Parts: sequence; structure tokens; C-alpha cells
Amino acid sequence: MFGTIDGTGYEILDPVFEDCIIGHAKIERLWSGGRWVEGPAYFPAGRYLIWSDIPNNRMMRWDETDGSVSVFRDPSNNSNGHTVDQQGRLISCEHLSRRVIRTEFDGTLKVIADRYRGDRLNSPNDVVVKSDGSVWFTDPSYGIIMDYEGARAESEIGACNVYRWDPESQEIESMATDYVKPNGLAFSPDETALFITDTGGTHEADGPRHMRRHSIGADGKTLGAGEVFATSTAGFFDGFRIDTGNRIWTSAMDGIHCYDSAGTLVGKILIPEIVSNVCFGGLRGNRLFITATTSLYAIYLNVNGSRLL
Repeated sequence: MFGTIDGTGYEILDPVFEDCIIGHAKIERLWSGGRWVEGPAYFPAGRYLIWSDIPNNRMMRWDETDGSVSVFRDPSNNSNGHTVDQQGRLISCEHLSRRVIRTEFDGTLKVIADRYRGDRLNSPNDVVVKSDGSVWFTDPSYGIIMDYEGARAESEIGACNVYRWDPESQEIESMATDYVKPNGLAFSPDETALFITDTGGTHEADGPRHMRRHSIGADGKTLGAGEVFATSTAGFFDGFRIDTGNRIWTSAMDGIHCYDSAGTLVGKILIPEIVSNVCFGGLRGNRLFITATTSLYAIYLNVNGSRLL
């Protein structure tokens, strides 16, 4: 649905945000009809977008060439976050199967990770790929604490960690173990830092609702302690992406919040539903796709995503 949508618009908190937006570019609702949509991933070669409709146990596909929407995978094992690797393959987090998988070019599925030191993962949530081919993902317990987005079960690991899958050894190792509910994650454009959100406040009264910034060591994988980069002013940060100017575009309860590289909130894109995740896409990487509760939205910006992964 095109044109004006009630509850959408911009909130400019710093004049620098005006240079990031296109005043006459309207927010578009591309599709609606989900229960809790998540994990958008854009495929440049095919000009289409994949995302999850988690409680409905399906993955959806939107075609940029004609605007059509179809079911991509059903059932989807309550898939959540997705990304695209350097070869153009889809990598997905599944709640129900408690694993991270890769969809090969012939449609077969390869399990990237489903256990850590012999114990089943909780419910992988979001995933990114580094330029060395390693796969990094968060593993909170949202998919095992209820039957709505997975299946109720006890955590075998007993913690919610951030992991790295090594493409050479095919093994995973824990990279951050001090999170309550690690959620979204993204690398800085130069891969010297990894940003991770913690939504622990969803189930703990005084739990975190912030984003942390971890420096990455010279070995390309060792993480620093991780200082708090920003704290959400509206609900929780969930998924997010970074543009070529090192600005962070993150989900929040009232829309998309844009932070500069110093962690200052400079502006918002208002969306009439709780936003879960975003990704950059389009022919020039200047279109921000937004999953929000029941719907898929998009907006053209005057910035470009640092990567489509």
C-alpha cells in the first residue's frame, strides 16, 4: 500500500538527521498479515526480500520487480533472523529446531550449528556473516520459554550467549557470555567492532534494554568487554543495521531510531507498529526494509547500507 500511512513520519532530533532522509520519500507498507514478522534479508541478484512470520511458522518472499508476495518456506521451524553470505546463500536462525542453517543453491539445507559442547542451543535469534566467512549469531531463550514462537523446553546450556561458527573447522565457540538476552547484532563497516543488543528487560524487571559495542582483536574474532553504546528510549532495541557513515538504524517500539557513531540519537522514522528488525537493500542499497509486528514496510533514504548482510 502506497501513499500516506497514519502514524508514520520523521522526528528530527539533530539537524544532521535531515541529511539522512529524503523529505518527499514516503514510508510504504509493502505487505501485512503476519503475527510477529522478523529477520528481513535482501537478495540483490534476484531483487527480492525474505523475512520470517515466526508464530505462523513460515517464511515470506517479496519481489521488488512486481511487488508480489508469496510463501517462501512453510513450515519454517519458526525461523527468526536471516542474512545472506558472500556467495549469495541464505543463512537462517530457527527457533523450533534450535539451530542455524544455510540454504544451498540447490535448495538443500546445511546445518551450521545446533549444539555447543554437546548441548542443544536455546533458540538462535539473529545472524550476520563476517568477510572471512565466519557466521556470528545470538542465542537467547525466546523460542523455548513459550510455545508461541517455538516449543517450551529447558535450556541445556543454561545461558544465553553469542557464538561464532568457523568456516574452516566447522566448529562454534562462544564469543560473549555475559548477556541476559542477546538479540540483534551487526559489524561496523570496517569490522573493527561488533554491536550487540540485549533485550533482557523483556523478562527481568531491571534487565538491560541497551546496545553494546565490542572492539574486535587483531585476530579478527576476539571481542573486547563491550561498553554500552546506547540505551533504548522506547521499548527495546532488537535488530539493526549500519550505514556507510557509521550511523546505526535500529528497531524500537515507536519505529526506527538513528544513532550517530558517538551513540547520540539524532532522529526517528515513526512506524505505527512495534519494529522488530531492518535491513538495507534495493538497487543502490539506499532502501531500508522494516519488519514491524504484522507488516513489512520500506523507505528510501539518503544513505547507503554498509553491507546487505
